[in-house]
Amino acid sequence: MPLDPQARALMDATEGLPPVETLSVQEVRARFLQAFGRRGEPESVLRVENRSIPGPDTEIPLRIYTPRNEPPLPILVFFHGGGGVVGNLETHDAVCRTLAKGAQCMVVSVDYRLAPEHKYPAGLNDCFSATRWVYENALSFDGDPQRIAVGGDSAGGSLAAAVALLARDRGGPELVYQLMFYPMTDYYLPGTPSYEENGSGYFLTTTAVKWFLDHYLPKEFDRDDPYLFPLRCRDLSGLPPALVMTAEYDPLRDEGERYAMRLREAGVWVHLQRIDGMMHGFTVLAGRLDKGKHALKDAAAHLRAAFLACPTIL
Repeated sequence: MPLDPQARALMDATEGLPPVETLSVQEVRARFLQAFGRRGEPESVLRVENRSIPGPDTEIPLRIYTPRNEPPLPILVFFHGGGGVVGNLETHDAVCRTLAKGAQCMVVSVDYRLAPEHKYPAGLNDCFSATRWVYENALSFDGDPQRIAVGGDSAGGSLAAAVALLARDRGGPELVYQLMFYPMTDYYLPGTPSYEENGSGYFLTTTAVKWFLDHYLPKEFDRDDPYLFPLRCRDLSGLPPALVMTAEYDPLRDEGERYAMRLREAGVWVHLQRIDGMMHGFTVLAGRLDKGKHALKDAAAHLRAAFLACPTIL
């Protein structure tokens, strides 16, 4: 179907801005925060708390969203998008509030280290450490260690998939669900049909993907590393059920959908949903895209159902 009119209006409003690949990292971070930072009154939840926890090399900032006072609540550990280079707790505050309220779960948003200051696997190590910390300390902040999910958008979706793989391969923690919005699951070369169709003109471009990966990846890296590119994993069995949402006009569409199919082939329960008329980033743009808003609500409903199907610690 054609690009959604609201999405087209947003694209037209950004026409003429310098391409990401022509800017410095600090300039892109500032643009990202301006585009996706808080606008207007945030959606209300019962409590929002900022914390710092011990990480593998330095402390990891977290933000914990609590929608209601009925412990123990299930927990979504959330990893923001931004190519592993940009993004923070503020850029995804609205997304986390919507998921917490809609799924009636706690959301623990992880402010992992970013490249190029901290290249792969620093961010992934932070995300996995934070997930383990949540499991080990859930009861201390009224969470349920038996009902923990992971999720994220774009690069954060890739991190969620990688954390699920690490949890399986390293003996826990046991996760009950994984939530991935338009994840990056493979290297951008040689590319897919969606790269050919949507690699320019739809917010995320092929050249921008290359810019992010050039900053994120170390000089020497393994393209078959399953924790870097989950689609390269040979064995996807034994992973938690998943929701994968993709966007019609997104260069990452095909690899996200292929990952969902690979999970199914491995015996993992998957709900795959393509959001027609949308481009990459529709969740962080939900305040300005009706389809993005509905997609977040749908995702929250799937997450809530998954938590309700799991036994609680009490």
